[in-house]
Amino acid sequence: MHKHAASQLPGTVYLIGAGPGAADLITVRGARLLAMADVVLHDALVTPEMLELCPQAIKIPVGKRSGLRSAAQSFINQQIIESALQYALVVRLKGGDPMLFGRADEEMSALEEAGIYFEIVPGITTAVAAAASVRQPLTKRGVARSVAFFTSSTAPGEEADTRLPDCDTLVQYMGGKEAILTAQRMLAAGHPPTLPLIAIENCSRPNERWQHLTLADLSQGLAACEGPVLVMMGEAMRQRKSFKN
Repeated sequence: MHKHAASQLPGTVYLIGAGPGAADLITVRGARLLAMADVVLHDALVTPEMLELCPQAIKIPVGKRSGLRSAAQSFINQQIIESALQYALVVRLKGGDPMLFGRADEEMSALEEAGIYFEIVPGITTAVAAAASVRQPLTKRGVARSVAFFTSSTAPGEEADTRLPDCDTLVQYMGGKEAILTAQRMLAAGHPPTLPLIAIENCSRPNERWQHLTLADLSQGLAACEGPVLVMMGEAMRQRKSFKN
């Protein structure tokens, strides 16, 4: 692992995946680096329990929380760079995994342009944690051998991407209102109305909740959700006989 002496600047930046929410689902490597960090720039959805892993660090909230205006990505990039010019060990703590819907490309490009060394520490992405929570494998022998993670969210000014992946199991991130539109498009494309789905909110957190639905159910709407929502779709989501919510 690349290390800097405390007096050597700029420091090293670690883009760390916090996982889906629960503090004990961060990797051992991620937790160890948090405990050593001089400064931690964290997403607004990172839990207070997670931040207890870095009591010694300066903590800077960046990024978005559902329903609130997100900080401009360029401003976040600049904050990371400025932190690396002042501190030896900088952590950019991101929900889930940095390399999946985590805006890592923009942050890595900014660090590369600034000549600042960085490393990536993976995290458990929400789809994998959600499958564990509801005890429904994303793949299943004879039923589902391919999985796609997708989102309809776009950069400001871009049109929504309405294409759907061609896989046995579909997992839609940021799947609130967007997932309802996905269900409507899937029905129009000939997918069966009885196709099983699971919508999970606040995955791995104490207020986690989930709903077993069909494609037809989802096309009519989704119960109001206060936290991040992920929707898993496909025959692999058919409810197990022993399942208890």
